[in-house]
Amino acid sequence: MSVEDIQQAVERILQDKPLASIQWFVLSQSWLGKSYSEMAKASGYRNNYIKEVGSELWQDLSVALGKRVTKKNLHLALNKYLQDKIGDRENQSQHQFSEESSLEISPDFFSTSKIEFPSGPVPLGSPFYINRPPLEELVCNEILHPGCLIRIKAPRKMGKSSLLNRMIAYAREQDYQIVYLDFQEADQDVFASLDKFLRWFCVNVSRQLNLLPSLDDFWDTEMGSKVSCKIYFEAYLLQYIEHSPVVLALNEVHRVFEHPNIAQDFLPMLRCWHEQAKQNQIWQKLRMVVVHTTEIYIPLNLNQSPFNVGITITLPPFTLNQVQNLALRYGLHCAADSEGAKRLVPLQTMVGGHPYLVSLALYHLCQKQITLEVLLKTASTPVGIYSQHLRELLTLLQKEPELMSAMQQVIATDEKVELDAIAAYKLESMGLVQLNGNQAHTMCELYRLYFSQQLGKHSEVV
Repeated sequence: MSVEDIQQAVERILQDKPLASIQWFVLSQSWLGKSYSEMAKASGYRNNYIKEVGSELWQDLSVALGKRVTKKNLHLALNKYLQDKIGDRENQSQHQFSEESSLEISPDFFSTSKIEFPSGPVPLGSPFYINRPPLEELVCNEILHPGCLIRIKAPRKMGKSSLLNRMIAYAREQDYQIVYLDFQEADQDVFASLDKFLRWFCVNVSRQLNLLPSLDDFWDTEMGSKVSCKIYFEAYLLQYIEHSPVVLALNEVHRVFEHPNIAQDFLPMLRCWHEQAKQNQIWQKLRMVVVHTTEIYIPLNLNQSPFNVGITITLPPFTLNQVQNLALRYGLHCAADSEGAKRLVPLQTMVGGHPYLVSLALYHLCQKQITLEVLLKTASTPVGIYSQHLRELLTLLQKEPELMSAMQQVIATDEKVELDAIAAYKLESMGLVQLNGNQAHTMCELYRLYFSQQLGKHSEVV
């Protein structure tokens, strides 16, 4: 069979899901027996990215065909499909859910004893990382641009760090130097003043570039902290890194938002550096990535904000197809066909496609500790699988009465609620609400059920 025959077959198999050009490339090259390394060399993409595209493609084909498809068995799987044409999809679904049963585990995938509990960023190379095209390709292409500024925004546990780590891995493959700062690691007294904060910032960048901090040689109190910081980067750090670009990855930047005395100077400074790259070659070495959970709620002049320049990546929830894909990777036969996928709709509705909440559910299901029906019935209760996660969110709300009040307003109605901007953005950063401007509604049914009960108790006590 020709590559054209294979492409037509895959189009019929996947029906309404068109493939991106990079997916067609991986498909055709795999059919011709090319390795991922050969594909990476021919295409200019990094090897890990090609592997991820391939993995996503094989999983999509597995879902559509109801049997496992890999790069190695691609010829066998597609030849069988072409021989049977469409075949009887129902006969391939002997292991789908029964109406009352728990999810069944496929022996062809992973040993449940080896599946780690979902916690923190998904490791590089993990089969449980789900691509959200075109985001991965977009950030990896953008980081190649001199002087770029990338913003990655999403509520907690939506996959920001997992995406960032893949972009960093790609940058390392390009021999870029990496500076990674997580502002959650900064002590509270670091935010005492702009000068102290920028000194902390410069010292950390210096050490990650294996350079001795030399602030006293460049810091000038009369010129001010921002100018001193700029000179330190321009005349010291960027001078010593020769021709290799530097990726400055700033994670949990919303922590800075909580300190207006810092944010009102630090954020415009980042924009200034980005704009310097348009006219000053030395600043083209610097590529900045800013990661945060919510929109900035510090008033800034439009021409000062770093968030209306560069490229913005907003991480969406998982689609039903992506939930189905992940279920298959957990070895759950519910992902084997369209009928099985329908049984995932209640889970999708309950958690709103939230990646962490979906992963937690699939983990427990693949351990055979609980059925989907029981999981959904107990999801918002103290005995449910989300109890610890929900208690943590409730504790955060109880620490800030204005947030508690705002959340009570949101769950009191099915309509969108106009909230104070800061309260709205903080609730969004916690992942509790989705925003349209300052109008908020509950992120998912799980949160609506749980907080309706818990905040109702709170109001009765008050």
